[in-house]
Amino acid sequence: MIRVMLSEFIKIKRKLILFLIILGPLGVIGLQAANFGLRYDWLTSQYKEDLWRGLIGEVTMLSVPTILIGLTILTSMIANIEHQTNAWKQLVALPVSKMKIFAGKALLSFILLFVSCLLLFFGTIILGLSLRFGTAIPLFYLLKMCFFPFLAAMPFLALQTWLAISMKNQAIPLTTGILGTIVSLYGTGFPDWMPLKWPWLVNEWDEPVYSVLFGVATGLVLYLLSLIDFSRRDVK
Repeated sequence: MIRVMLSEFIKIKRKLILFLIILGPLGVIGLQAANFGLRYDWLTSQYKEDLWRGLIGEVTMLSVPTILIGLTILTSMIANIEHQTNAWKQLVALPVSKMKIFAGKALLSFILLFVSCLLLFFGTIILGLSLRFGTAIPLFYLLKMCFFPFLAAMPFLALQTWLAISMKNQAIPLTTGILGTIVSLYGTGFPDWMPLKWPWLVNEWDEPVYSVLFGVATGLVLYLLSLIDFSRRDVK
């Protein structure tokens, strides 16, 4: 797997994928910087009891759809490296199991999205300090709001990885992901069993960790099913 992952990182070295990982959190922080810059007095009066939590809440409102659309584009770009060069048959002919090939693609997407969430974490801190919100940063709460939506979105990562790898025409995976992102904007009004609600960390128990557990468990099931399907599929 180490060799597989090294190969995957080499493939994306000169691609726009790495730029996308930076662009996502940079866009979220940039938009919130503009938001607070234009409405500073009003927003600070609304969140005067806890400016940091107010800022983190505003960042989360943008980061959730950004994660969903980001993983859609990311998985498509990673899979399309092989689709564009018709290299899937050569890839599976190597002395590496199909399961490791699929796992490498999925793990690469996970790692890159994790890095993106990490950049969002540090970007939020920099923005809050720039806005002079003080140094009493709720780090644990910030970590939760940066990484919990990402973990709760694991079913979508597994699904989009499978769609992107299985289909040479990337229009279907991209359309599916974009529509899912749009529908997720209304996710807080869905029943708790709906996966589109989980990245928003809202449930009847008022415990974000439950949304994460549902997301991770469902994501693992979908990942295993996708792994089995790819290992049995005839690659053209």
